[in-house]
Amino acid sequence: MPHAPSPGYSITIRCEIENRIGTFARIAQAISGAGGDLGPVDIVRVEKGKIIRDITVNARDEAHERQIVKAVKAVGGLKVLRVLDKTFSSHVGGKIEIHNRFPVRDRDDLSKVYTPGVARICADILENREHAWRYTIKGNSVAVITDGTAVLGLGNIGPEAAMPVMEGKAMLFKEFGGVDAFPFALATTDPDEIVNTVKNVAAAFGGINLEDISAPRCFEIETRLRRALDIPVFHDDQHGTAVIITAALMNVARLLKKDMRKMRTVICGAGAAGMATARMLISSGLKDITVCDRAGTIYPGRRKDMNPYKRQLAKLTNPRMIKGTIGEAMRGADVFIGLSAPNVITAADISKMSKDPVVFALANPEPEISPEEALPLARVLATGRSDYPNQVNNMLAFPGIFRGLLDARARGVNEQVKFAAALAIAHTVKDDELHEDYILPSIFDRKVTAAVARAVTEAAVKTGLARHF
Repeated sequence: MPHAPSPGYSITIRCEIENRIGTFARIAQAISGAGGDLGPVDIVRVEKGKIIRDITVNARDEAHERQIVKAVKAVGGLKVLRVLDKTFSSHVGGKIEIHNRFPVRDRDDLSKVYTPGVARICADILENREHAWRYTIKGNSVAVITDGTAVLGLGNIGPEAAMPVMEGKAMLFKEFGGVDAFPFALATTDPDEIVNTVKNVAAAFGGINLEDISAPRCFEIETRLRRALDIPVFHDDQHGTAVIITAALMNVARLLKKDMRKMRTVICGAGAAGMATARMLISSGLKDITVCDRAGTIYPGRRKDMNPYKRQLAKLTNPRMIKGTIGEAMRGADVFIGLSAPNVITAADISKMSKDPVVFALANPEPEISPEEALPLARVLATGRSDYPNQVNNMLAFPGIFRGLLDARARGVNEQVKFAAALAIAHTVKDDELHEDYILPSIFDRKVTAAVARAVTEAAVKTGLARHF
């Protein structure tokens, strides 16, 4: 089934239209007939007998964009002057820039912010290293680190192609958490080089956000950096995803009036997100979790497609010792969590789950099962997409988590911090607001970041991570 038109494929068609009654109606009809979603229409200028209009249309994909333009060109009485892809235009020149916090207007200002006055600040930090948190950007800055090997929906695309995603992440840090984030796209996939590079730039930052680094290397890189640095190191693909899923499951349990710890859960996907989610749910008290990958269920003693991380996970999961396919694991399960690939489960698999099945089909952009197939069978359905209810999106977590960690000048991050973040996200939705189509707050709800930041700061203080309190 084709996707609905999306702002991600938005085009503006500039047309020179003959100023005759009914011409624009024919244009609108052509766009509708081609399946486009007509948006704003602006008059650019009026000339003798002609009107220049910018017509914005949402499409499904690039092929659909071309189809819409072809349909418009076929309308008599107009000339298409240009077609602008609004997504590409929003990236021209990059999406982030640096601003000074106050102007340098005269020599007095220059003497304070630069030589000779700046030497006094340098000398103070030399004597009191912790003052870097107060007198430099360190206290509000995060490095976003990638090697471009596991970009969502795209895979191993390298550092240059990964940069637009990292810039977008930096935008979200600033917009939702007030955090200054800087992207580092590294031209190496060697764990030793990545670890050393991050260690060498870490002095300028109050936190490290690892992003889109493929498993299993990401586990080693994060572990080594956490041991080496005295600031939080957070792999968002792992822990941000785990936090959001835990929050969503907390609210599903509230909605269905079930004990979350007793919900039999199947996780499809044993990469970074799947492993971290399994571990966080285990630490939240869930007893019956089975993890599956391409080779089927993971269990102690399995030989095919295993690594040290899967072997360790096998000891913590699959108490029923299920040896088989994802479909066999789902039989009788309460919850399915997909963190894998498109179309790996079927409606028949969901029909064999327990009463009121919960399905989180989170592969993006194509989920493990199409929402249209799952909706008639699932009591609660969540996806990673914005065009269906219950979007599971890390935006709900990482701005608030890092805001709280920076406010506490935290030395690291721990399970209590992550659990506090999940609880704060979950309880942003009140009991009387919970619904099958509303188990998570909106990603644009500004209360979420504030609530998460407060909870994280409190957890950092209570567990001894904080420098500031």
